[in-house]
This record gives sequence, structure tokens and C-alpha cells, in this order.
Amino acid sequence: MVRGGPKLDHGRRRELGGSFRDGGQHYQRVRPGYPAESARWLVPAQARDALDVGAGTGKFTALLLELGLEVTAVDPSTDMLAQLAAHCLAATAVAGTAEATGLPDASFDVVSVAQAWHWCDALPASTELSRILRPHGTLGLIWNQLDTSVPWVHRLSRIMHAGDVYRPGHKPVVGPEFTGLEGHVTHWQDKVTTTDLMELTKSRSYYLRAGEAARAKVLANLDWYLHDHLGYGPDQELELPYLTLAWRARKA
Repeated sequence: MVRGGPKLDHGRRRELGGSFRDGGQHYQRVRPGYPAESARWLVPAQARDALDVGAGTGKFTALLLELGLEVTAVDPSTDMLAQLAAHCLAATAVAGTAEATGLPDASFDVVSVAQAWHWCDALPASTELSRILRPHGTLGLIWNQLDTSVPWVHRLSRIMHAGDVYRPGHKPVVGPEFTGLEGHVTHWQDKVTTTDLMELTKSRSYYLRAGEAARAKVLANLDWYLHDHLGYGPDQELELPYLTLAWRARKA
């Protein structure tokens, strides 16, 4: 996600990103997917080979496969990749990082990084991803964010410590290997239950790194907000507004 707080240093970014190395099955079950519109906008019409970096359990990988691409998925977590392999049978799963994929030069037409670029070192990652892209290949960066322009969602994000802050003028940092960075926003809604929202909270980095007391407080506040304040029944379904923010840039 795009955050409004202070910039994370390398060590802190690695520490927080490491929160997701386990729990792949839970992540796959509770995290939202991505709208097909974002994938269609990002992927060039002539693309054949795609690399999904920081692919996790394959939420964006699945969309690349649906577009008819040959897809390789890279992630540092073998637990996440095990889930990806089970849900994206046609993809090739490889352990690696954005900074060190271990893949051959000029192998891909498009590289996507969904919900993961903020865990990467942008400049070394740009160098590495440029290396494995073919001439004029596309780098695509994607984030889902809660749509905090909706008042009840804004308060929800605060209770969840979600950190979702949409800044229209913001652009992610990419290296000089890429040019023509442009953005796209898709508004959509995910159908979830109140139980789903409780579980979604448990997949967020704040919750994963928090102590037991902080976790219990977050869940108690969320239970009050959803069921007492907003008046939803247990397991009642609701539509959760999202933004999907996408950027694409071309290899220089």
C-alpha cells in the first residue's frame, strides 16, 4: 500500500516484510484479489511472458494467467509459493526477491509487483528487473487500498491500523532504467462478511508484528465497530470499497 508515514529504512522494511513469510494459507483465504481492469491496463497487448515478483499466494498471478500469458512467479516465502502452486497450476514458482531473482537476462515482456514494492529496495530492484526485461518491456506496480474517502471505511482503516492513505499526486520510486511512469485507479467493491474483516485484520503487518495485548485491543475495537456501532450481524455480508492503484513504466 502507499503509506503517508515516514520512509522505512532497509532493515525495518525487511523486518516488516518478513511478517508475511508464513501463514500463506490464511493470506490466500482472506486477502482480496485484484480487478481484471487493472491487469488489462497494465499488460501490453503484445506481451507473451510475464514475471510476477513478490507474488505471494498468486492473487495477481492468476490474472496474468487469465490474460493468456506464460507466467513465472517469484517470492522469498516457500510457504506462500506452496499456496501459489496449488492455485495457479500453470505458473512456474521460483524462490527469489525483486533485488535478486536469479532469472536470465531479457526473459520477460512484463514484470508485475503487486502489494510488494514497498517491501523492496526500489533502486536495486529496478536494476534487477530491468535486467530480466526485454527491450522496451513494462514494469507494473500494483496496490490494493481500502477506499478511505468513504467515511466508515476511513474509520475502519484506523481501527485496523491499515495505513491506507491515498495521495493522488504520489508516484512510487523507480530507478533510471525506467521511463514514462503513469498511473491508473480502479474503484471496486469486495463482498466480505464481518468475520472476513476480522480475519483480514489478522493478515495486516501491524497485527502480525504486534504483541498479544495490542492484538486483543484491535480485535475488540473492530468487533465493537462492526457489530455494535455499524449494526452488522455476525457473519453478515457487506461490500467493502477498495481502490486498486497501478503504475506502469517502460524499460528505457
